[in-house]
Amino acid sequence: MPAYNTATYIGEAISSVLAQDFDAFELLIIDDGSTDGTANIIRGFKDTRIRIIRQEHSGISAALNRGLQEASTNYIARFDADDICLPGRLRKQYDFLENNPGYVICGGEAEYISENGEYLFDFKCPAYSHEELAVLLKHTCPFIHSAVMYRKEAVLRAGGYCTFAHNFEDHVLWLQLASQGKFRNLEEQLIKVRFNPSSATIDEKWCSKEFNSLKRKILGQGYASAEDGEKLKLLVQTQQTKGIKEGAYHALCGKKFLVNNHQPARARRQFSRAIKLHPAKWENYALYLLSFFPEPFIQWLYRKSKIQS
Repeated sequence: MPAYNTATYIGEAISSVLAQDFDAFELLIIDDGSTDGTANIIRGFKDTRIRIIRQEHSGISAALNRGLQEASTNYIARFDADDICLPGRLRKQYDFLENNPGYVICGGEAEYISENGEYLFDFKCPAYSHEELAVLLKHTCPFIHSAVMYRKEAVLRAGGYCTFAHNFEDHVLWLQLASQGKFRNLEEQLIKVRFNPSSATIDEKWCSKEFNSLKRKILGQGYASAEDGEKLKLLVQTQQTKGIKEGAYHALCGKKFLVNNHQPARARRQFSRAIKLHPAKWENYALYLLSFFPEPFIQWLYRKSKIQS
């Protein structure tokens, strides 16, 4: 579990890991130079399975690579400090990898929640079998990063996390890991993923064209160079401002309240916040107006737009 200034959520995340029905694990937390109360909250748990490593703030890829080096077991379950593990998560993934030695990684489905824990939608994996996942790999990230369990040695042989692939280091790792063995997604929910304005990534529609173009190039070649990393870093700095991240968060929550569980009043509140933060984003005005239409029409339009895209 990498953690950077996650005091608001990390207590619940840790509790969900300690409550697993599989208890033979070590919870390795890499505190990536937090400056809030994160470290104090971690230290408040008196469980011998928790091991804390504190380092200067170096970014998520560096924190994950530190965790790979420090982990004492062959199986590593990735988890984020603002998410929630469902009770059977570790057991289900451990059993799968133990019983299927040809597989190097196992993911699964998730429930997505807002920063306050409100239900947003159920996420279904884009594919489940190795054959299906291999087809998607070049253009679609096949796993929820914080829901995977993988074999440590296979990931180390693949080179670990690329420190130049800012904001999609997981997708680049999956491309490199493909040569090490087979992939699998389980057809059941393993975690709750929390959307919040400070999350590391935002909706691609809020990213610049330059960022998305460079990302496609890197995924096509299967790696990011140091030069690519410098370009990405500059682009991330311009698009990951507090205002953009908050606007993207509210717009995304609005879409989920509108389409996935149809709560139009809540959707409008989210779109209003997004519009206030970024008045030039015309899509939010359109979605705000769409929220007054009947649900069958919204669902029809959503299906049509997905087919066309």
